[in-house]
Amino acid sequence: MKNRPRVHEMPSKPAAELPRPFIVVADDEKRIADTLVLILKSKGYAAQAAHDGASALAICRQNVPDLVVSDVVMPGMNGIELAIAIRRQFPGCHILLFSGQAETMEILEDAKRRGYDFELLAKPLHPEELLARIEKLIGPKNPRQRLGRWWGKGHG
Repeated sequence: MKNRPRVHEMPSKPAAELPRPFIVVADDEKRIADTLVLILKSKGYAAQAAHDGASALAICRQNVPDLVVSDVVMPGMNGIELAIAIRRQFPGCHILLFSGQAETMEILEDAKRRGYDFELLAKPLHPEELLARIEKLIGPKNPRQRLGRWWGKGHG
């Protein structure tokens, strides 16, 4: 019997049905959170908006996201407190923070002293800049590209 090359089974689902990266967007400014979700969905991501930190955390507990994008300054649980809770409960989840307020640096420095270091983007945030950062953090949104990336890492 000849040595045959290994044949690997490919997923039987069409690429459109393969899992897409899931992103939670948290911002108390409803318009901003909802707009970012619409942009992310239009670019092929699965995304859900939360309008406060507690709601974002509840969403994460129901469906662990690949990434949480959060405003820092929010009433109740702020973005840093949310990020710390996510880092503790879901260590594989990426976190990207944004803010347009000067007081954010003090809050970030406090988190850093406690052992938590988070990336911060400044508001106003251009959608293309956000999309580029997201792709760098969690990889391609296209399921075929994600599969190709996985395949290239020696899983084939």
